[in-house]
Amino acid sequence: MVKHLESSLLVRINSTTNSFTLSSYRMFQVMRFAVQEINNSSLILPNVSLGYEIFDHCSDKFNFQAILNMISRNGSIQVLRCVNEYLSKVIAVAGPFRSMESMTVAPMFAMNLIPMVNYGSSSSVLSDKWKYPSFLRTTASNKDLIHLIILIIQHFNWNWVAFVSSGDENSQNGLQLFKSQLKDTKICLAYAKELNEMSDHYEILQQLEGLSIEVIIVFAGQSSAVTFIKSAIKHNIHNKVWIAGDSWSLNKNLPRLSGIKAIGTIIGITETVMPLPGFKDFVYLSQTQRNNRPSTCEQTPSRQTCNQACDLCSDVSPEEIIGENPSYSFATYSAIYAMAHALHNLLLCDIKGCSDNVTVYPFMLLRELKRSNFTILNRHIEFDSNGDPTSTSYAIVFWNQSGQAEKVGSYETDPTLDVPFSINNTQIHWYVPVARCSPECSEGFAKKIDGLHQCCFQCNVCPGMTYVNYTDDPYSCIDCRKTEWSKPGSTFCTQRSVEYILFTDPIAITLMFSTGVLLALTLAIVILFALNYDKPVVKSAGGPMCFLLLGCLSASSISVFFFFGKPTVTNCVLRYFLFLLFYTVCLGCFAVRSFQIVCIFKMATKFPKIHSWWVKHNGQWWLIAIVFVLQLLLLTTVFTASPPTPVSDMTSYRDQIILKCAMRRTVIMFLLLTIVLASLCFIFSYMGKDLPKNYNESKANTLYLLFLILTWITFCTASILYHGKYLQLFNAMSVLSSSYSILFCYFLPKCYIIIFQPQKNTQQHFQGIIQRYTQNISSK
Repeated sequence: MVKHLESSLLVRINSTTNSFTLSSYRMFQVMRFAVQEINNSSLILPNVSLGYEIFDHCSDKFNFQAILNMISRNGSIQVLRCVNEYLSKVIAVAGPFRSMESMTVAPMFAMNLIPMVNYGSSSSVLSDKWKYPSFLRTTASNKDLIHLIILIIQHFNWNWVAFVSSGDENSQNGLQLFKSQLKDTKICLAYAKELNEMSDHYEILQQLEGLSIEVIIVFAGQSSAVTFIKSAIKHNIHNKVWIAGDSWSLNKNLPRLSGIKAIGTIIGITETVMPLPGFKDFVYLSQTQRNNRPSTCEQTPSRQTCNQACDLCSDVSPEEIIGENPSYSFATYSAIYAMAHALHNLLLCDIKGCSDNVTVYPFMLLRELKRSNFTILNRHIEFDSNGDPTSTSYAIVFWNQSGQAEKVGSYETDPTLDVPFSINNTQIHWYVPVARCSPECSEGFAKKIDGLHQCCFQCNVCPGMTYVNYTDDPYSCIDCRKTEWSKPGSTFCTQRSVEYILFTDPIAITLMFSTGVLLALTLAIVILFALNYDKPVVKSAGGPMCFLLLGCLSASSISVFFFFGKPTVTNCVLRYFLFLLFYTVCLGCFAVRSFQIVCIFKMATKFPKIHSWWVKHNGQWWLIAIVFVLQLLLLTTVFTASPPTPVSDMTSYRDQIILKCAMRRTVIMFLLLTIVLASLCFIFSYMGKDLPKNYNESKANTLYLLFLILTWITFCTASILYHGKYLQLFNAMSVLSSSYSILFCYFLPKCYIIIFQPQKNTQQHFQGIIQRYTQNISSK
């Protein structure tokens, strides 16, 4: 005996409080149709007829009386018996419809593992097999339904929604699932309200208007939802989007109401309606035979379980039954077939018939139901470990202008499908709402939450060197890494370019070529001076000291080559070491040379002993050696303790990393010696300004010292104002300019005399100049 619990069919049982529900009556007729179809089939349970009994679960007066009667055996209920020894009055139950009613009675049937195959209870709580081990269902869990609602909201890029529920278990479970599934989305639940008999619909609607909510999910029982929508029409609510739960999405009466179009767009969600072949004829036939049945309890024998009386059933036409909401018809139909298939397998049925030697216990049928795997009306029926269908097909419907629920999309819970969710936007003619608390920020702007909801925010531009990642965290400006940069209002960071002077840089090539020219000129001068070593011009220029000067000048200019290429410790040291050491020696030579000339002409007569000692012991070479050793010791000590090292300048330019050599402040120590020598050179040159022309080097010294000072003042100014990679070029140019100033101002004039004025490069010419100088001094 297969039992059918109907949770919505309210049969008149001497009570004036119950009402007739046409949708439940249709489900009852679908159940009867399925049983009749199975009993008439030769393919399933060929020689077995299914029987059923139906009663009204909504009637508290007869509710538990009927349930206890179903699980009894010979009028008694045996407790704590093994399930393989207990055989109740029924072996399976279909229903009840509502989740709360299923949760109430399911533990009683689970006590003896009597299977309940449900067609309308969608609360996800019923998936808990620890609490409801014998509960299965052919309708999907709320979990899938709520997921579909969220997919629709995301599809239209809405994030500011309301959720209106009713007080039943199914609606409350839907609200809980909606809140939990929102955690991984960008959707904000702006408002949630439970409808009940005392609810002030006008106040609720005003609150929705005050919060500027454009999308309202009405996940409530059919009666509560219908009343609420009627209130929205009454109070002139306009241009909203209403997402209808499966309880009222195919309601036949609401679309006919005047003013329903003014409230906005209604999008409904329902399980895909499957037409049942032959059901229409069955309804017409059943309704014509209806009047021969008892209509009141008084006409029913024994009256022990008066649940067949239906005073209002005679007022229902076949057209009304057929035209009623078909949402749960296939779920009801497949629930009966699931039990029939399980019985078919347990009774070892084939085309010849079923075995009559098999005793079917409820737990055996439950086990077989869990293994269900069949196809009916091209739909696959199978249950997962929670007793839920493995795949469910949903239809997304739109209430069009003609009042019909037009299918505009679909959703399949089957995980093997490539595109389980789809909506054809072009089929929906509607008022499209913004449905957002705050407009989306422009690119490069981070959101700053304004209030309690993350959907309400202000937009602040991300400053330079930061970016906003809308995927990971749209609320923060993230700092770029040190090797990256970004403009204000960026959504990503760009790798900073690493800058240094390459050997192939045109300016670098020009400077290296100029250095080569200087070295060639120096070599040419060395050869020229060597060939004219005994001539007065070479002797007056310093004699052997000229070769030391030219050698140091060449060595200092070689440092130019170490200003190019990627900086390393080696080339950082050499670029400064070579120049500071050998150019200091050059300045030392000039200082000594100027002092020596002044000493010969002006101090020899006043301090003859000092002059004699200077000449005898080669004082000039001792001073130059002291300068060389002192500068060498200073450089070696400082560069060993704190050498110039390659550094990455990340602060001067946001989009570049400048590789350069960093000099410590201790460079002042050896610059001090260089400055002292340059000052002495200038002083001694000034003292000898009235010496014989061929020995007067004050003009040459003053000129190259002026060039030297201007060169390094220019470089210092540039280094303050500019910090790019070409600062190294300015440094190299300064080194080269310092060397060229000596070459041009001191040596080239003497080369000119040797080459182009040989008459001035004679002993007689020099003696004549000295005699004239002596006569001038004597006359004074």
